[in-house]
Amino acid sequence: MMETNLPQYMGIRDTDVSMRGDSLAGQTVLLGVSGGIAAVDTVRLARELRRHGADVRVALTHSAQRIITPLAVEWATQGEVITDWDGNMEVLDEVDGILVAPATRDTMASYVHGLQHGPLMMALSVARSRDCPVMMIPSMHADLANDPVTDDVVEEVRKHGIHVLWGEEQEGKRKTPPHEEIVARFAHHMNCGKPKRKDVVVTLGATRSAIDDIRFVQNTSSGATGFAIADDLYRHGHDVTCVAGVTSVSWPKWLPLVIEVLEPNAMLKELKVLAKDSIDAWIHTAAVLDYLVSNPAAGKIASQQGSLKVELIEGEKHIESLKESCQNAVRIGFKLESGIKQKDLIYRATAQIEKAGMTAVIANRLEDLADATKPRGYLVDSLGSHFVLEDTNKMCEAIRTFVERGI
Repeated sequence: MMETNLPQYMGIRDTDVSMRGDSLAGQTVLLGVSGGIAAVDTVRLARELRRHGADVRVALTHSAQRIITPLAVEWATQGEVITDWDGNMEVLDEVDGILVAPATRDTMASYVHGLQHGPLMMALSVARSRDCPVMMIPSMHADLANDPVTDDVVEEVRKHGIHVLWGEEQEGKRKTPPHEEIVARFAHHMNCGKPKRKDVVVTLGATRSAIDDIRFVQNTSSGATGFAIADDLYRHGHDVTCVAGVTSVSWPKWLPLVIEVLEPNAMLKELKVLAKDSIDAWIHTAAVLDYLVSNPAAGKIASQQGSLKVELIEGEKHIESLKESCQNAVRIGFKLESGIKQKDLIYRATAQIEKAGMTAVIANRLEDLADATKPRGYLVDSLGSHFVLEDTNKMCEAIRTFVERGI
């Protein structure tokens, strides 16, 4: 038998996708595509859904098929594509959630009035009776989007529990958001109703202490780890608040709340305010300065004045200061060291757990972070056990397990 040689790149078949998360793993998603011009992005959207574990089925309206072909969509999804009533309608009973992108005003109005002019509308009616999560992504000219009738239609759609996500207005059109954002928000919508969803605070980024109005002392942290954790928790349905110091990476715009606080004492003050609420879990990834400038100068210190002496004083440890107010919450810290043996790294992480009352600590060495062959870190729990975390996905999964398990 002759094998078919599919196009490949780096061992990945042309129809494959690289997995980026598991927030939709084990869930069957119906992607409904109506006749807006944004239907041209269906391939990208379908593949992004698959990257996060979704088993994708597609229902194309007749108008959508004039914009994108069923063959292209079938290639993108490797799943069922329903184009008319003669398709396999049984898959409509198997879906866990429906994403309609783009959603024309006609599609939304038809849903409100229960019209059944195609498989997609029938699927939406079935979802209404089964309380199945649905998200619609409108796409239309700004004049139509601003029509008061459109507002009335959208309001009625939302009364049925459907989440409607508008994109920004560009070039006189309300375009659909980027496909990464759509999938992130859809995953959150799919998962937020599940049991054990928590209110979580994630601290991240570097902090700085002023020398004068121009200069400052700052430690090293991009914020990438904290944002990765926050993104993972958000996609799995948790309510996430980020408290961010100085970051050098762009944060996911779909995160609901990012509070920027650059100075250590100001960050701690913000955390103490948040601690007054019922926060279920705290993830401390921020690189908080151990030493702060004692007396920052007003204005700018003149240059070419010879040597400059800056007195540094020990700063307040955030995780220790929050010990009492957060004692009923899951608390996960991070411990970064350099130039020590693994056993000493584990020992210091265990000491941090005991001193600050942490649930667990993720410990790593600076030199290991630049070596792709080294583990992402080591998870040390309050019982003294430690586990190897091979990569960022494993780290996020481990943190999520602690968050959902609770105290």
